[in-house]
Amino acid sequence: MTVEEFEEFYAQTVARLTGQLYVMLGDLHEAQDVVQEAYVKGWTRRAQLDRAGQPEAWIRTVAWRLAVSRWRFRRRSAEAWRRGGAPPHVEAPGTEHLVLVDALRGLPAQQRRSLTLHYLCDLTVEQVAAETGLSASTVKTHLVRGRTALAHRLHDPRIEEAPDV
Repeated sequence: MTVEEFEEFYAQTVARLTGQLYVMLGDLHEAQDVVQEAYVKGWTRRAQLDRAGQPEAWIRTVAWRLAVSRWRFRRRSAEAWRRGGAPPHVEAPGTEHLVLVDALRGLPAQQRRSLTLHYLCDLTVEQVAAETGLSASTVKTHLVRGRTALAHRLHDPRIEEAPDV
């Protein structure tokens, strides 16, 4: 198949194949995902699809096999959780956590990454520099600026500063 022939084949069959997989799987989003992935695989095998003479059947079979593989993976994961016992109970995040996450989202990406690696992953400045590809002085700058920005964002107006006596 040429590129144009494959594009025409895709346009003519994608809706029908998605509908067929939807009926087979009962999940429209899953059907769309596996059909698209099957077309991607078909794109790399355009020459074989043409020789097979039934490219639609090939795409449908590949999509079905992808769906079965995903289902098996989910089933094995669920079985592993059951064998390991119930997952530990995790408390819902508190207000402080949500405020911190919101404040971190407001930082530039490099500052946020540097702060996370240094404070949450407990990496040294040199380790952060090696992981991010930045110089140690740049990491220090990101840490200082990030802490300053967080201090301003996390300022709690309910807390009054003690007057100097």
